[in-house]
Amino acid sequence: MNTAPLQGIKVVDFTEVQSGPSCTQMLAWLGADVIKIERPGVGDATRKELQFDPNLPSYYYLQLNSDKKSLTLNAKTEAGKEILTKLIKEADIFVENLHPGAMDKLGFSWEAVHQINPKCIYGTIKGFPLSSKYKDLKAYEPIAQVTAAAASTTGWYEGADNIPTQSGAALGDSNTGMHLLIGLLAALCQREKTGEGSYVYQSMHNACLNLCRIKTRDQLTLDKIGYLTQFPQYPNGKFGDCVPRSGNIEGGGVLGWTYKCKPAGGYDSETDANNFVYIVLQRGAKDFELFCNAVGFQDWLTNPDFATADARDRNKNAIYQRIGAWTADKTKFEVTDILGKAGVPVAPVLSTKEVMTDESLYDGNTLVKINQGGQIGEFVTVGCPFTISNYQPSYGPAPALGENTEEVLKGLGYTDAQIAEFANTGVTQPLKK
Repeated sequence: MNTAPLQGIKVVDFTEVQSGPSCTQMLAWLGADVIKIERPGVGDATRKELQFDPNLPSYYYLQLNSDKKSLTLNAKTEAGKEILTKLIKEADIFVENLHPGAMDKLGFSWEAVHQINPKCIYGTIKGFPLSSKYKDLKAYEPIAQVTAAAASTTGWYEGADNIPTQSGAALGDSNTGMHLLIGLLAALCQREKTGEGSYVYQSMHNACLNLCRIKTRDQLTLDKIGYLTQFPQYPNGKFGDCVPRSGNIEGGGVLGWTYKCKPAGGYDSETDANNFVYIVLQRGAKDFELFCNAVGFQDWLTNPDFATADARDRNKNAIYQRIGAWTADKTKFEVTDILGKAGVPVAPVLSTKEVMTDESLYDGNTLVKINQGGQIGEFVTVGCPFTISNYQPSYGPAPALGENTEEVLKGLGYTDAQIAEFANTGVTQPLKK
């Protein structure tokens, strides 16, 4: 029995780079038939971005386009528009992430697609909400982060490095793709009731802002009382009108910080400088006692500067210094072992190399190995991040440019002669010079 949640769902994927392809790849992994439209002779921009070999597609492309079909199509030509129209007539979902106005100019706006196929759900990714004064700007990952208050609240809070800093996580790109995925799945459920497709608009700004929700909480608190007790600036630092950068605090009411350890060797080296551990001191008296007993700081239990959570907020710098001295002669794994056994929230700071060489994570979802074949062979990527009790995705290779063009066109009823003509006239292949 095929338990793929999206079995039978047809998707026309008019997206490229990261935000859109991350969404449509998840649709493919959930069982949808995803046809990726690519420019003849060029393809998705990521095919040739950050390549490890000038003759092979990059890992950037491979990691975002597995299990899709590739149709090369010049949708600016009349024949190309006809082919795309036929695809849309059969589609359940149409997804695009071109710059503002591009699909309208091409003739495949939401209104046009809805007229072609009223049941087709139209998903779009743009930089900003339609209400924004920046709605006509082209957006990239950092653009979303800097305009959604992610960068302004990330980074160090003093010294030369006190500058807005973007996250290493793709808050504007892959995060937006996952937000659009939620909207598309909701629209599919809605269509079961209405029988009609809807327009799902997802901005990179809003997806990024959604993950900055607690920063808006902090702004409300700052506006109300003028300070933020969990921030390192409290109680002796100065607060302005805006939520400041806060280094490595946990962000909630507990006291969390990153502490330096000695290198453990192997991938935890001085060169890579990831020999750190993150420790959380919970506010509860019993929890704090567990920590103090584990590290031998029993004197803190009776010291009025540290015995209560509010006192610890006021004296956090002294806490950071003493715990940092305790972790300094231990590896991050030793600290994790000591505190983990005591029931203290703790974890080592792991590098990408440490994560990708952890065999326990190759569980069919967290990390997966895909055999691309040919000169590329096997590569690693992040799999479907959630599990379904009665469904396991299979992970296949990403398509070569135009690999499925003939298959798709024949499926639309075109003859061999017509397919050859499309290739010769620049509809599906570059025009010969």
